[in-house]
Amino acid sequence: MADTLKTADSCVMVIFGATGDLTKRKLFPALYNLAKENFLPKNFAIVGVGRQEIETEEFRRNIIADLKEFVGDKQDEELLKWFEERTYYTGGDFDDDKKLFQDLKSLLDEVCATHSIPENFFFYMAIPPDLFANVAKKIVKNGFGREENGHWRRFIFEKPFGRDLESAKKLNSNLLAILKERQIYRIDHYLGKETVQNILVFRFGNSIFEPIWNRNYIDHVQITVAEKLGVESRGGYYDSAGALRDMIPNHIFQLVTLTAMEPPVSFEANSVRDEQAKILQAIQPFSPEDALHSAIRGQYGEGTIADKTVKAYRSEEKVPAASKTETFAAMKLSIDNWRWADVPFYVRTGKRMKARHSSIIIQFKKAPFMLFRDTPIERLTTNRIEIHIQPDEGITLHFGAKIPGPIVKMGAVDMDFNYVDHFGEQISTGYERLLFDCMIGDATLFQRADMVETSWSIVSPILDVWKAVPPRDFPNYDSGSWGPKEADALLEHDGRAWKNFVE
Repeated sequence: MADTLKTADSCVMVIFGATGDLTKRKLFPALYNLAKENFLPKNFAIVGVGRQEIETEEFRRNIIADLKEFVGDKQDEELLKWFEERTYYTGGDFDDDKKLFQDLKSLLDEVCATHSIPENFFFYMAIPPDLFANVAKKIVKNGFGREENGHWRRFIFEKPFGRDLESAKKLNSNLLAILKERQIYRIDHYLGKETVQNILVFRFGNSIFEPIWNRNYIDHVQITVAEKLGVESRGGYYDSAGALRDMIPNHIFQLVTLTAMEPPVSFEANSVRDEQAKILQAIQPFSPEDALHSAIRGQYGEGTIADKTVKAYRSEEKVPAASKTETFAAMKLSIDNWRWADVPFYVRTGKRMKARHSSIIIQFKKAPFMLFRDTPIERLTTNRIEIHIQPDEGITLHFGAKIPGPIVKMGAVDMDFNYVDHFGEQISTGYERLLFDCMIGDATLFQRADMVETSWSIVSPILDVWKAVPPRDFPNYDSGSWGPKEADALLEHDGRAWKNFVE
């Protein structure tokens, strides 16, 4: 069979916010990993843009030092030198319409000439979201947005894409006034994880699963994104966002759509995203009453993690002493279509949880018990599929088997597939696939404007109710627990329980 892997065009990556944490911890290590596996074009360069006015040589030294810190022990000195020779920097005031962008134009001309690169540019916005539209407008105003003579221009925007429905619509409107939708890549690094991408292959490439992936066989679905860490040094940003805004309209809804979507006609970007959009549109809207009873919020207090006492959220740096911001959010979603009617999707995310663990649990319905009435078996093992996303990527099938012996007894057993065991350990930041896809023009794993707005429209009623009715019991869960008791009650009311991961 012919190799259908696309190759990336020669291009320049321009990073706005090049001196920030994201660039050194994720973007450059991801580029390094791509180059190591021969996925970067040979004619490739990086131009960093930041507020600091430092020379290219100093930026290069900093980047190489950061790469040595973040790419692991097996560093390739030749590859580091290759990066050093292809990395440039210019700095200045992002609000300056003239000097910074004139300097950038001169530098890009120089870079393209030096490395024989046609004028294919992709701009990565590793900057605060409130700067997205303004910086993009200045880039376009200075002539960098025009696609001429077969050359392309693409723009990657980090999450969060807006903070509510109104701001998301405004941002989309501002960007679409100066760019085409096909030029806009709204990135969610969660979709760069192998297991997330594997959901489609697992579902649609295996005939044993797809026939039972519906309301006839599945009882409910659980999606958990739990973190041990607190807000660390991000207290200022986090207190204006909260767990719901930070995680649910992007990360978690992406997992919901990939788990629930119908088979697309192809893996072409819009075919996949059309089916994802249909799921978002099928999620039943929350009434104010639903928002009170089917959406749960929490804030962590003091507690113990790994035998160490950790402080409460309200004691974190840059967090107000009486903060009402949630660090935990859970909700019950209902998807009103033929495949998923009456199958609840329970989702939750939180900080300072008992374990760092993200997973999708597909819980199947119980089998009839009649056959086992005259045996020592008191209840049957229910089947479930666990798709582990982090920290260890893999898939587990949980089912019942007879315990060896003269009488009929059943025990629960697991069949485990771990990526590391089967394919070896691969150092990944989660950004490799996404950066490569942008270079080849594949937007499958990026959100479209309508998906972003529909996601915000689902959670907006909850945000409105939470704003109108402040929580009275914060903090309401201990650090090192699995969240507030109200989240447990959300499932207990339906006769179900969260599947908690134990380290």
